[in-house]
Amino acid sequence: MGSTHEISESGNKPMEENEKVDLSSPPQYEGVAVGEMKLTDEERHIYESGVQKFSRLGWKRLTVVLIVEAVALGSLSIPSSFATLGMVAGVICCVGLGLIAIYTSHVIGQVKLKYPHIAHYPDAGRLIMGRFGYILVYIMLGLELLFLTGSHALTGTIAFVTISESNVCSVVFGVVSAIILLLLAVPPSFTEMAILGYIDFVSIIAAIGITIIGTGISATSSPGGLSSVNWSAWPKDDITFSDAFIALSNIIFAYSFALCQFSFMDEMHTPKDYIKSIWALGITEITIYTLTGALIYAFVGQDVRSPALLSAGHTLSRVAFGIALPVIFISGSINTVVLGRMIHGRIYRDSPIRFINTKMGWFTWLVVITVATILAFVIAEIIPFFSDLLSICSALFVSGFTFYFPAVMWFMLIREGDWTSPKNLGLGALNLLCFLIGIITLGAGTYASVNDIILNYQHGSVRGVFTCANPS
Repeated sequence: MGSTHEISESGNKPMEENEKVDLSSPPQYEGVAVGEMKLTDEERHIYESGVQKFSRLGWKRLTVVLIVEAVALGSLSIPSSFATLGMVAGVICCVGLGLIAIYTSHVIGQVKLKYPHIAHYPDAGRLIMGRFGYILVYIMLGLELLFLTGSHALTGTIAFVTISESNVCSVVFGVVSAIILLLLAVPPSFTEMAILGYIDFVSIIAAIGITIIGTGISATSSPGGLSSVNWSAWPKDDITFSDAFIALSNIIFAYSFALCQFSFMDEMHTPKDYIKSIWALGITEITIYTLTGALIYAFVGQDVRSPALLSAGHTLSRVAFGIALPVIFISGSINTVVLGRMIHGRIYRDSPIRFINTKMGWFTWLVVITVATILAFVIAEIIPFFSDLLSICSALFVSGFTFYFPAVMWFMLIREGDWTSPKNLGLGALNLLCFLIGIITLGAGTYASVNDIILNYQHGSVRGVFTCANPS
């Protein structure tokens, strides 16, 4: 064996774009302290290569990765939420919840800067509630990422069924979607994933644009023109509690980017630049969601479908889904990568293998993401209806990651100074509001989603589990 080297524990160190990593004080990886590890020359080389590979993310690429992870399926569910809530409430919810999501994301960034060893959301859970908090958040994040990947597998199935118009069993298309998601999840670095993000962003903007233009032309050319479209400024007359909360939960789902922020920031070479990314992403999301929801609802009316691309008409829906394929699969694979990094880093927390640049590292990485993709496919087949799947994700998990967990972090980890100071009183009230939004969404949203799923199965309005009927 070669000589050994001592590597001391250290937090993430900001660096310039072209600066080499200082290996005498290397950043932590996966939130685990390196400690006093003794490494051989070969292991040190692996470690150095890993640090170089996983410390290259700048704020611009972080913005791209966040957009890829966030502006995807959420935008496709917004128009149907507008149809349920009405134009006024739809716009207010899109803008208001978007601004709150930007703030809670800012809190997460502050926590990461104050506690650099946090690599994933579960590490923050440990700071709040000890080992129980770590396990709870770990399970929640793992399930949420599986549900997200499953929702992309379901959307891929819907897309292939719509595009092909064939008699092929939809389960087959589900398997094809899962395989594509798996292949795109093979690169383990978010910097590498960011390169695909540019294709992803163009894809979703083009698909939404085609849907808006197509529905607009159809509405203006119909008898009576735009004035004949049955949209309303107010909630629909026969709205039920479940309908209202599913619609609200779908908007909340659209702002779910906070759950991966710790993971993304852990790969940044200058973590303090996160603030530029979340504002760029937040304004982009609010603009896209509000315009998409308002315009498609105004052009289609109460008959708008979910995903919204189905509302573009027979031919244009096929074209829109074809263009949306990159965003469906690239965004979905991001969730698998985050889950894989979390699990892989946990397995090899005291070994250079965690850097995924050795044969053993690559083997176990492929096993982890394959198992995750299979589980996500099963979820997509068990809950094969789009709005309810997004809604239950939002109620069970996004409510915490985007709202009540950041609020608790502010109270326990970030707040400084006297409670009676004007700043703390104002921020305290804001964080209490965030906490209440999260808790109400958790309780009422879960009830509404489960109730609607039960009713859908009872009424036979959705296909059965692992059947060939078209998903919806």
